[in-house]
This record gives sequence, structure tokens and C-alpha cells, in this order.
Amino acid sequence: MLKLFKYLSKKDLIFMLCIVAFVVAQVALELTMPDFTQKLTTLVSDVIQNNKLRSAGLTLEIVEVSMNDVWFNGGMMILCAFGAMLSSFACGFFSSRVASSLSRNLRNQLFLKVNGFSQAEINKFSTPSLITRTTNDVVQIQNFFAMGLQLLLRAPIMAIWAVVKITFTNVRWTVAAVIAVGVILVFATVIMIFGISRFRKIQKLTDDLNDKTRENISGVRVIRAFNAEEYQTKKFEDVNTKTYKNNTQVAVLTSFMNPVMTLVMNGLTLAIYWIGAYLIKETPENTSLLLGEMTAFASYAMQIVMSFMVLVFLFIILPRTVVSANRINEVLDQEITIKDGNYIDNNSNNNGSSIVFNNVSFSYTNDDKYNVSDLSFEIEKGKTTAIIGPTGSGKTTIVNLLSRMYDVTKGEILIDGINVKDYKINDLESKIAIASQKAMMLKGTVLDNITYGDSDSNIELRNKKIDKALKVSQSNFIIEDQKGLEKEVAQGGTNFSGGQKQRLSIARTLYKNSNILVFDDTFSALDFKTDMLVRKGINDEYKDKTIIIIAQRIGTIKNADKIIVLNDGKIDSIGTHEELINKSELYKDIALSQLEKEEL
Repeated sequence: MLKLFKYLSKKDLIFMLCIVAFVVAQVALELTMPDFTQKLTTLVSDVIQNNKLRSAGLTLEIVEVSMNDVWFNGGMMILCAFGAMLSSFACGFFSSRVASSLSRNLRNQLFLKVNGFSQAEINKFSTPSLITRTTNDVVQIQNFFAMGLQLLLRAPIMAIWAVVKITFTNVRWTVAAVIAVGVILVFATVIMIFGISRFRKIQKLTDDLNDKTRENISGVRVIRAFNAEEYQTKKFEDVNTKTYKNNTQVAVLTSFMNPVMTLVMNGLTLAIYWIGAYLIKETPENTSLLLGEMTAFASYAMQIVMSFMVLVFLFIILPRTVVSANRINEVLDQEITIKDGNYIDNNSNNNGSSIVFNNVSFSYTNDDKYNVSDLSFEIEKGKTTAIIGPTGSGKTTIVNLLSRMYDVTKGEILIDGINVKDYKINDLESKIAIASQKAMMLKGTVLDNITYGDSDSNIELRNKKIDKALKVSQSNFIIEDQKGLEKEVAQGGTNFSGGQKQRLSIARTLYKNSNILVFDDTFSALDFKTDMLVRKGINDEYKDKTIIIIAQRIGTIKNADKIIVLNDGKIDSIGTHEELINKSELYKDIALSQLEKEEL
């Protein structure tokens, strides 16, 4: 929890000092009011007692309460109350500023941290958990700082200060207050013992709820296609029921707080007045003094009890806040495995790059079972290289290793003779443009998606690049649309077909105009004619680029300068289409499953 304080700005730290100052001022003013109450009570009591004695026939000096005394003591009480109110407002203002600032900083830090994660780190936490940590957990911290910080400072200061003030009064009243505080502490301990494990479960269950909700929403088409609404609902209800039971148990535990606290407060008030009556009976000559002290002590005792009630409340919500803080720190403290290299790439030439894999092996689980092993091949600059193989043979893994979504376990990958680990991340990302296997479209406009990440202010150059990318990717449906590039894209591109999303994904990759263009099975949803036209356009318009095509169709890759055949994470063979037909049984089997022998 304390580690989060380093994300507070200097301004926030100054605000926290202001909070401390105003809390002290508020406590001082609130604890001063009973002193004036005591004086007024003593004065009034003196008058009443004097009048009783005079009515009994005793000749005494007439005692009257001066209105100046009433106005002075009453006015001071009003001023104290008004000052305490202003201090409370100030505390609330500064607490809200600190809480909002901290939550903003934490969300920024989490977002930046997650952006730097490799796929391995993302898989370690899971996407729903990272979303929960960035939203729900940060809100828990914000709420605690907004409300709890002020109370956490005020309660102990108030309790200690009030205890010091009552220490010099009658010991019997003090014992009654101590007993009341003891009852509260015992009750709080019981709640903590039985509740803390349940508090810790809440955030984990929130992760599970987010996971099932996200799965249901993103897979709604599949769920409906297989009439699996009931099955999916049962999965959600299982998690929801666990959350319900856990929250119910927490609510039942905390529901005892109010009645117990009310009983303690009323019991203490009754005890104070009962002891006061007994003391007055013992020493009637001190009635005025005792009444004033009793009134003041009752106020102090209530402040002490309220302070401990607040502390109990804070200790109930604190475990959940600590859990949230630990979950946030887990992400922020996670070591990023993909780190910047020291090589500064000054080459502004975008005419392709050479790629070399030297004995590359990689395992997703960091054990001896490699997903790809002993990969050695070269992709020449300005050439088109295709990669094919059965499902699970490691095709996409090669792309992930090349772009450093993961780092190789053994061996090395060189781009233009430089190890990819030596490049700065931004330089490496600038060299490679990838049209991924899943055509991901982002909410916004078509223009936003195609020019994604581009900061070029040259509008004329940008428009030329867009026109070229749309033409080559056969995205005529955008050109012909009435809204054109301003056409809205729904979340995930759900208002476009699979083929349209793939063509827009290809256009986005071409627009980036990087040295290396990677198409990871991005022609699968295109019809054969469109597939052929897109590849022809890429070969004609981007022939100076290094192009990598991963595909399952023989027709998509047979004209490549080099074809790499993978099988079970290893290289089966390398060559041109004609060479592989004659020397690779695996490639020949794949080809014959798609084309007639005469066509080959």
C-alpha cells in the first residue's frame, strides 16, 4: 500500500500536508466546544442550586447568569462549529484532489506498463485481470484516499486527544469509556478474523466475472449459432453465485457493526449519567461542577467512541484496499522481458531488409519442450518469402519472434545483420508492418484505422499513401461508399464482413510502408480473384519491400521467391514451388489436397 505513495506528485504531497493541518484544526475545534458547554452548564447549575437554597429560607447572595457569559460561550461554540465545518470542507477538497490525482497517475502507469508487456506477461495476468486492475482496483484505491485518508488521520488524533482530556477527570467515568472502547475492539477483531479471507476473495471473483462477461459478449455469435445460451448462462451464474455468497457473508458480518456500535454508545451515555448521579449524591455541594464535567465528559466520550468506530470501519475496508494495492503493484513491479537494445538505427531507407534466423528455438512454457526448434533460414532483402505448414507447426510463432512479441529461447534473429534484441523497440516496430491473423479493427473511422499511429502532418503525402494502399488492397467498397474514409468502424469492426476487415487490415499494413511487410494468413477470407489481385498489386507497387506471406493456400504462395515448409516446429524443406513439388512430400500432399495434379 505504501509503495503507491511514490506515484503522488509534489503537489499531492503538499495537499496531504494541508489535509493533516486541517484535520488537526478540525479536531482541536471540536474538542474545544465541550469546554464552553461545561462552563455554560456550570453557570446555569449554580443559579438553579442557589435559587433552591433561597427558596428554602436561606439568605444568600443572588446568583445570576450574565447574558454576556451566555453570548460569549455560545458564540465561541458557534465559531468552533463553523471553523470545524470549514476545516472539514477543506479536508474533503484536498482529499478528493489527492485521490483523483493518484488514480489518474496509477491508470497512466498501468496503461504504459501493460503497453510494454510482451505476450508472455499479458498471458501471465490474463486480459480480464489486467482490465480489472486498471479500473476496479484503482477505483478501490481512489475511494480509500478520498474518504479513508481523512478519516484515517482524524480518528487516531481525535481518540488520543480526547483520551488525554478525559484522563484528568473522574476515574470512574474514564473506566466506563475504556470498557466501551474494549468492547468495540473485541468486536472489530472478531469481524477481521472471520472476514479478512472473504475480503481477499472479492477482487479475484471480480476478475472471474469480467472474464465470463467478456467471453459472452465477444463470442455472442458463436453462442447463438450453437444454441448455447443456457450453457453459457450457467457458467456465468456459477461465478455470479460465488460472488453473491461471498458478498453476502461480508455484508452479514458488517451488518452487526451498526447495532453493536449504537448499543455501546447508548450504554456509555447511560453509564456516564448514572455515575454522574451517584457522584452528585455523594457530594451535593459540588453539583454545579459535576454537572459541567459530566456534560463535557459525555461529549469527549462520544468523540472517542466515534473515533474507534471509524477505525473499525476503516479496518473492515482496508483489507480489500490492500488487496487492490497489491494487485496493482504486481503489474507495476512486473519485470518487462522485452527491453530496448542499444543500437541506434540511422538507416532511413525503406527499401526492404534482410532477415536471418540462426538456430532459433523457442518454448512458450520456458521448458525443454520447444514449440519451434533449430530454425535456420535467410530471407533476402526485397524478396517475397512464403511460409506454409500444418496447423500448429509454428508459422505465427516465427512472426511473433521476429516482431519481439516474444524473445527467442535459443539462437538469434538478425535484421540487416543486427540482432533484433539490440534494436530499440520503436526502431524495430518501424521496420516491420504486420497484418495479423485476426483482422483487428479499432473503434473510430476507416481513416483512423488505416493511418493508425501515423503522425505525418503532410496531408498530400498521406492521401497519396492512402489511395495507393486502398487500391492495392482492393478496398473498393470504401472508395464507393458515400461516407468514404469517414465511415464509422464499430468496436471490433463488427459492421464489416471478414473479407472487408482483412482488406482494411492489409491496407493499414501497406500504408505503414515499412521495410518488412508481413501478411499472417490475411488472405484466407478473400475470394480467389481478390486474393490474386491483392498479391499482384503488392508485387507491382511494393516490389522493393521484403514481404513475408503466411498462408494455407498453395495458390497464394506458389509464386513466392522462396517457400519455407514447416512441420511440427521444424523446417521440413525450403525452395521454390517447382522445387518443393519434387523434393517435399509434405508440400506435395498439401498442394494435391487443394489442386489437381495437372494444375500443379
